[in-house]
Amino acid sequence: MSAGHLRFWGVRGSYPAPFSSHLKVGGNTSCVEVRVGEHLVVCDAGSGIIPLGNELLKQDRIRRITIVLTHYHWDHISGLPFFVPAFLRGWHIDFYGPGDSDAEVERLISEQMKAPYFPVETETWLADINYHAVPEGGLAVGPIDLHAFNVHHPGSTMGYAIEACGKRIVYASDNELSFIDRSIEERLSEFDEEERSLLQGMQKEEHQRSIEFMQDMDILIHDAQYTPEDYAKKRGWGHSCYIDTVNCAIDARVKHLYLFHVDPAYDDDALDALLHRAEAIIAKRRSKLACSLACEGMEVELAVPPSSG
Repeated sequence: MSAGHLRFWGVRGSYPAPFSSHLKVGGNTSCVEVRVGEHLVVCDAGSGIIPLGNELLKQDRIRRITIVLTHYHWDHISGLPFFVPAFLRGWHIDFYGPGDSDAEVERLISEQMKAPYFPVETETWLADINYHAVPEGGLAVGPIDLHAFNVHHPGSTMGYAIEACGKRIVYASDNELSFIDRSIEERLSEFDEEERSLLQGMQKEEHQRSIEFMQDMDILIHDAQYTPEDYAKKRGWGHSCYIDTVNCAIDARVKHLYLFHVDPAYDDDALDALLHRAEAIIAKRRSKLACSLACEGMEVELAVPPSSG
C-alpha cells in the first residue's frame, strides 16, 4: 500500500448502471477517495460511497472521514442513506459543500432522507456528524489541502483543487467546458464581421478561463460524459463532450487525465472506443498527455513509502 493514493469508487454520471456490459468500467456514481496515511478525503457521495463505507468497516485505524461534495444532485449524494459508518458510534464525519451557511449544507444533505423519499432520517445517524459550508480560504485535512472553485453546471457547483504527497490534483466531476464556444459557432453566420471578431475574442477569453483551474496539474479527474453526437442533443445540461475535455487538458499541460462521470448509457465497448478516439486526438496534437478511463477500483499511487532498508 502506498503512503498516499486516490481510488475510484464510482465513475458514472446521472444514475447507477449495474449492468453486465458495464463491469469493466463500473456502474456506481461519483465517489473518489484521497488517502494519505490515516487521513481520508472523499470526493462526492454517489452510490460508490456504499462499497467504500463497507471497506472502511474492515479496518480500525481510520475513524474520521471528510466528505467534500461538488453539489447536491442525486447522483452525487445517493449513497449517503446506505453509508454504514454514519450509522455507527465512534466515527467522525465532516461534510463540506456549497452553501451560504453550515445550516444550509445540513438541510440540503438531510432532505433526501426525509419522508416520503426515504424511511430513515439523518437524525438516526450515530456518528459525530458536522456540516460546513466550504470556506473561501480552503481547508486542510492533515497533509491534504483542498480549495474549491466554481464550475459550469446548473445550480451552485464546485470543483476541488487538491494537494497531497506533492501531487496537484483537480476533481471536477460536473463541468461543461464549451457551452459558450459551441453556442457561438452554431450562430456565427447570423453576425457581421465586426460582431464575429468580438465573439471570437470572447471565445478565446472563455477558453482561457476554462483551463485556468487545470493548468499544469499532475492529475485531472474531469467530466467527459458525452460523445459529440450526444452533446449536440444535451448542450447546456452541464456536462462536457470528451473531445473538449481532452483538448483543454492538452492546452493546460496536464500530466494525466482521467475521463470521469461517463454516461451510464455507454457500455464497456463504447467507452473503450471513446478512449481510443481520445488517444488519437492526443497523438494528432503530439501531446505528452497521459489519458485513462476512470474505472471502479482503480488506484493511483501518490507517493511510495520510504524504504526501511
